[in-house]
Amino acid sequence: MKLLVYGINFAPELTGIGKYTGEMVAWLAAHGHEVRVVTAPPYYPDWKVRPGYHAGRYTRHEWQGAQVLRTPLWVPHKVTGMKRLLHLASFAASSVPALLAQWHWKPDVVWVTEPPLFCTPAALAFARLRSAKAWLHIQDYEVDAAFDLGLLKGARTRAFVAAAERWLMRRFDRISTISQRMLERARSKGTEDARLVSLPNWADVSAIQPLQGTSPYRAELGIRPDAVVALYSGNMGAKQGLELLAEMALMLKDQPGLEFVFCGNGAGRAELVKRCESMANVRFLDLQPVERLGDFLGLADIHLLPQRADAADLVMPSKLTGMLSSGRPVVAGARPETELGQVTAECGIAVAPDDARAFAEAVLSLATQPERRRELGLKAREVAEARFDRDAVLAQFERDLLACVARR
Repeated sequence: MKLLVYGINFAPELTGIGKYTGEMVAWLAAHGHEVRVVTAPPYYPDWKVRPGYHAGRYTRHEWQGAQVLRTPLWVPHKVTGMKRLLHLASFAASSVPALLAQWHWKPDVVWVTEPPLFCTPAALAFARLRSAKAWLHIQDYEVDAAFDLGLLKGARTRAFVAAAERWLMRRFDRISTISQRMLERARSKGTEDARLVSLPNWADVSAIQPLQGTSPYRAELGIRPDAVVALYSGNMGAKQGLELLAEMALMLKDQPGLEFVFCGNGAGRAELVKRCESMANVRFLDLQPVERLGDFLGLADIHLLPQRADAADLVMPSKLTGMLSSGRPVVAGARPETELGQVTAECGIAVAPDDARAFAEAVLSLATQPERRRELGLKAREVAEARFDRDAVLAQFERDLLACVARR
């Protein structure tokens, strides 16, 4: 099978969407499929093109058995709603020649990830012209999130954009997404069950395992062996509800032996650092190397997963799978009826999104109950192995791809 992967995020050395796409590409290439990638130079979450890549020209390289073609991209220094749209439009325009360069290769499937929705028209057009199957994978309903978070406004604007989104979605042969809740939302947008595929975010449960001893990060950070560490690790952007972390840490600043480690980069980090600068119990780190992810996630006694209330139903956070694989309990901002809330209830504590007091009480409850932490951590590992094992998820995805290609 020939698979053309098309999307703005392909940064296997980082986290989030780019990492998942990279692992999918490497897995399929290792299983005998021909895979090519049309993408941008890695720039997220710092909004700065990483050293060794170029924002102004086309480049090509091999990665894990796949050909990767990176296209020019405009990256704003300061992100606003309009600049973000122009940024996405720059990739949508510059990537068209890269798509056309795959004309003679003639892929069987054109696979595109949302966000950004900007890429879908070109992906659809190319797939139709080359008699390929068109597959849309939704990591995040960016249109809904943009309006719910106030980045886009106006009833008429929302109706127009939502109609365009539904029109595009109806034209894909397959639509996959990462949770049952998000599949339900796809149905509400007019997608029939015959075209829907479940493709949850996965974890390499063999690479990230519960530590048998103390994480080396404790000594490196000067954290006492008997301290309880509450860890947030991931993107620091608008949808994470990071202000809750500062409020919670302030409420618990006088709790002896409780330490907070906030790790990540993004547009919201500077404000979070400012709000926490007077708290001795809070430490900040940049994103850690992927090869040390197991040790780093094992630093936690408690994982923190805040979300904004107005975005909590829209996403199944990709960082959750690593947390569960590390065998540590999770405190998450999630409504009980959501899939995140249901998963968290099995191996941690789910509280109302945006409720800093409830979040602080949940963290304190786990911090003072080591046996409960141990039991919930064991359950977290069981959930990771049963639901999110990488090889099992990707093997099913491979079968779904082949079934899609067979329906010509």
